[in-house]
Parts: sequence; structure tokens; C-alpha cells
Amino acid sequence: MNLDDVVFDERGLVPVIIQDALSGEVLTLAWANREALEKTLETGQTHLYSRSRNELWKKGETSGNVQDLVEMRLDCDADAVLYRVIPHGPACHTGARSCFFNPVTPEAEPPLGWVLEQVWRTIQKRLREMPEGSYVAKMHAAGLDRVLKKIGEEAGEVIIAAKNPGTDELAWEASDLLFHLLLVLAEREMSPADLARVLNERHQPK
Repeated sequence: MNLDDVVFDERGLVPVIIQDALSGEVLTLAWANREALEKTLETGQTHLYSRSRNELWKKGETSGNVQDLVEMRLDCDADAVLYRVIPHGPACHTGARSCFFNPVTPEAEPPLGWVLEQVWRTIQKRLREMPEGSYVAKMHAAGLDRVLKKIGEEAGEVIIAAKNPGTDELAWEASDLLFHLLLVLAEREMSPADLARVLNERHQPK
């Protein structure tokens, strides 16, 4: 499919769902005309159409909260578009990460992927800013070998916890292991997306 297949409404617009490409979180629902779709593909950053201002606009043009396009998809009827993006800042004009922050049903536990993405971004922030007292900054200063040693230590704690009765200790130790694994990825300038790509390739139907 391509842009010639998009089914626009009578105003020449199509709804756009914007999703965090790493966590899968839905960030917002907006609108685009063909020019906005073309600009998004051309620049690799989110462009939309404002119905209230009747004009094309680039997400983050004034706020700095731009979104890098990873993938654009059409739905089965080609009358809705999905932008999968890497957001650089909040998606909502209120300052919230996602526009969908008003629960109607009781809030569910956040999915693991979403939580790991938040932890990953915090690790990256700590490595950029190296704040005093930060555990991440301290481990980074100690060097990669120290971080790798923690992987071995935490893996051992997981083994012990898994052999003990109950699950609270196992959940705690497994979380420590995941955290330090993310730190290793950051130290090697990798990201969870690299793991997702490999796992996805492995589990594709043969």
C-alpha cells in the first residue's frame, strides 16, 4: 500500500493514531491530510493537520517535543493511519506523556514493555546528565566490568529466589537483573529495540 490508497473523508482528512514504537503505548489521536502524510514520510518526523487552525503543523515545532517516525501503516480499509514513533518529550499539550490519561475503567497494571521503556529512558537520562548520587552514574564511572559483575551477581540471586518458597523475592531479584541488563545495553550503546528485533525475527512463522 501507499498514499494513493488512503481513503480521506469529505474534508480531505484521515485519522492518525500515534503510538510509541518502543513501548506500544498509544500517545494521541490526530488528523492528517495528504500533505501532512507526505511531509511525515519526507522528513521522518510527525506532521499533522490542525482542524481548528486549518493548517499543516509539525509536532514539536514550538515545544521541541518532536516525534521521529519509525513506521507508517494503514488499517485494513485504508481509512485510518498509524504512526509508530520515537517521542522526544510529552505527546499531549497538557504536558502528559499520552493524551489518554483519563481512566473510565479501573486502571490496570502497566505492561512490562511500557515499564521497561520508562526505566530505559531514565537510564539514558542519568547517563547524559550524570547527576551526583545517581546509582547509574556511579556504575558507569566504575566501568563496564563492574556492571557485568552485577549481572552475574543478580543472576545468582534470581536462581536462589526461584528455589525459595513464595514469589515476592523472585519478582524483586528478577527486576534487579532486568535493570542491570538494560544498563549493560546502554553502556554498549544498544537499546531494547535491538532485542525486540532479534526476538521478533526468531519467532516469525517459518
